[in-house]
This record gives sequence, C-alpha cells and structure tokens, in this order.
Amino acid sequence: MKTNDLWRLLLSLVISLSAGFLGALFTTPAVQSWYLTINKPVWIPPSWLFGPVWTSLFIMMGVALYLVWSTKMSNKVRVSLKLFAAQLVLNVLWSVFFFGLGNFWLAFGEILVLWVFILVTIVSFGKVSKMASWLMVPYLLWVTFASYLNFTIASLN
Repeated sequence: MKTNDLWRLLLSLVISLSAGFLGALFTTPAVQSWYLTINKPVWIPPSWLFGPVWTSLFIMMGVALYLVWSTKMSNKVRVSLKLFAAQLVLNVLWSVFFFGLGNFWLAFGEILVLWVFILVTIVSFGKVSKMASWLMVPYLLWVTFASYLNFTIASLN
C-alpha cells in the first residue's frame, strides 16, 4: 500500500469514527441518567452491545469511504462522497435529537430520512465499488433495527 493510500485509509476511518465520537457526546450522558428511567421494550439489546456494534459499523463505513475515495475522481465518485457525508451528518443528528433533546418522535422522523440516505449511498457506492456498497449493508440493517427500536420507545413514552 502506498503512503498516500495509507493516509487516505486512516483519514477515512477518522472521518467515520469521528461521527461516532460526536454522537457519543450526546449519548453517553443520557444513557447514564434519564435514559435509565424511560420505558423500553423487553427485547432491547443490552447497553454494552451498542458500543461495539457502532464501532464496527463506523469502521466498515470508513473502509467503504476509502474504497470510493480511492477510485479515480468522477461525477459518480463526487456524488457518492456527498451522499456519504450527508448520511454521516444525519447519523450524528439522530443522537442529538434522541439523546441530546430526548425528542423520540423527532428522532424517529429523522432516522427514517437517515435510512433513505443510507440506502441511496449504498446504491451510489455500488456504481463505484461493489465492496464499498456491501460494507454499508450491515449499517442499513442496524439502522432498520434502530428505527423500530426508536419507534417502540417513542410509543412507550
């Protein structure tokens, strides 16, 4: 791997993981306080599971970003990078709405928009790199589950 490729990979991982870090700034205080007192479904995964799952997803997203970014620059690549950036911002915003503001219904509406942006990003990535596209699928599946969980929590509270 060339030095430029290594730096691009590291930067891609940092960009992706930074979204997780920003989201955690809103999530961590809430999980240790008011989140403990709200009604949650019995089928909710244990709290300790969310950190490793999200970290793994952000790493896969970072590798996907790298694969697209490493491709010869074209309109398809530019569109893909913009879509990736948009869904990453939406990812952080969900944490702001759900954990930062405690507004479950606003967060639910926002996560539906996030889901669409992830799907569109997957399709766009597929036009540039099939592997990058597939690396984003677990993220879409997890956000699908998170959407249902968000809806259930909003309904219970």
